[in-house]
Amino acid sequence: MAGALDGIRVVELAGIGPGPHAAMVLADLGADVIRVERPSAPQGTGLHHTLRGRTIVRADLKDAAERAAVLDLVAVADVLIEGYRPGVAERLGLGPDACLAPNPRLVYARMTGWGQAGELAATAGHDINYISLTGVLHAVGTAEQPLPPLNLAGDYGGGSMFLVTGILAALLERTLSGRGQVVDAAMVDGAAVLVQPILELRAGGLWRDERAANILDGAAPYYRTYRCRGGGHVAVGAIEPQFYDELIELLGLPGDLPDRDDPAQWADLAEVLGTAFGRRTREEWSEVFASTDACVTPVLTFEEAARHPQVAGRGTLRHGPDGVEAAAAPRFSRSGTGAAPGRVGRIEEVTGRWSA
Repeated sequence: MAGALDGIRVVELAGIGPGPHAAMVLADLGADVIRVERPSAPQGTGLHHTLRGRTIVRADLKDAAERAAVLDLVAVADVLIEGYRPGVAERLGLGPDACLAPNPRLVYARMTGWGQAGELAATAGHDINYISLTGVLHAVGTAEQPLPPLNLAGDYGGGSMFLVTGILAALLERTLSGRGQVVDAAMVDGAAVLVQPILELRAGGLWRDERAANILDGAAPYYRTYRCRGGGHVAVGAIEPQFYDELIELLGLPGDLPDRDDPAQWADLAEVLGTAFGRRTREEWSEVFASTDACVTPVLTFEEAARHPQVAGRGTLRHGPDGVEAAAAPRFSRSGTGAAPGRVGRIEEVTGRWSA
């Protein structure tokens, strides 16, 4: 089946992090994505992972003739993705003005950490820096120290997913206006939007600006992980009272426990639950809680996750040629999704195909 974005042509100026991830998602959804790499870039790496689903071409953007070839490609594209620092694309002759002039319908999508303007716009940064200035990092970790949640909240949740959202919204708007536009996606902006539900809790007096002190940050005994006998862990998410009651019943605990609704008693209740979980292995508890509403699941490694019946049954994670990889998402009732490996091609070949 053709993908939902079948017929959409995307030029990706090669970078790292959220830009390539966004291009991967677009390719998974059926877009024809062409990644333009510098001639010295290594070949063949990541073709089954983040670089999957697109054609990789080579061009020296500082060479006038090769840059002109890229501009010919952009002239027949629907979307361009670039992730340079502000001003770099303009200095290369590939800024919005240069690209939108011959192609007014182009969606020019820019991915940065700080945005196109502001006192930090021209400075370097990484996920950890973007989420530190939005309050996200302060809220995650132990009581003693903030800990980065991998690089998911800034690079990918706040970055690539908002870049994809902006691209799709601009493509939809183009069907009404007939015109393209510039999408300015910044990781600092996206991370702030992601944390809006926590800000709502905070505004309602239900969240404290302390780590390990709130319902979703590992402090609540019914929303945290516990160590099992033998060293494995389980994740407990029994927030609702009915799920919590089932948790207590399956753990075989008495009813006279510390009050789950009193934060002052959370530490005592967590100790009781921790002692109970420590009596059996992760695998034994997985059997006890299987197909129940107690919201208890094993904490799996990536390798283990790819073999779990739910994950493997849907094909959410699978073993590919280069190890465990994620399937395309979301899924559609009529349109297909794919995660085919990338391939190396030539600009002239793609330009000829798109122009035809």
